[in-house]
Amino acid sequence: MYTFRKEERLCSRKHLDLLFKNGSSFLLYPFRVSYIFVESSSEVQAQVVINVPKKRYKRAVDRNLLKRRIREAYRLNKQANLYSKLPADKGLLLFSIQFVGKDKYEFSFIEKKLIATFKRFHKLVLPDETDK
Repeated sequence: MYTFRKEERLCSRKHLDLLFKNGSSFLLYPFRVSYIFVESSSEVQAQVVINVPKKRYKRAVDRNLLKRRIREAYRLNKQANLYSKLPADKGLLLFSIQFVGKDKYEFSFIEKKLIATFKRFHKLVLPDETDK
């Protein structure tokens, strides 16, 4: 349940190109999220890629720190806030989380914002359902 396996990571060049060329996106500071549903036979419901730009954070230790915090927040909250509400008939979800913030935020702030991002995503994907 609280794992982040290799199958859940988005590594395929073909899928990455498809996500960034044809996917939809929205901004909820400090994240920019891109997403698309594809037809694919996979044992997981979603694949995610996490990106922290080198342009904004020159030092690798800063980029890695932020990526670790985002990955951990995703790992802890994906089941309750993302997977449980995904429609089963749409296929595999390709999901990109890009960090666009200017500061190195604490884990609690990143987790709170990631949960808000999941809620915004569900409002966009399933607009007919009411908020719970």
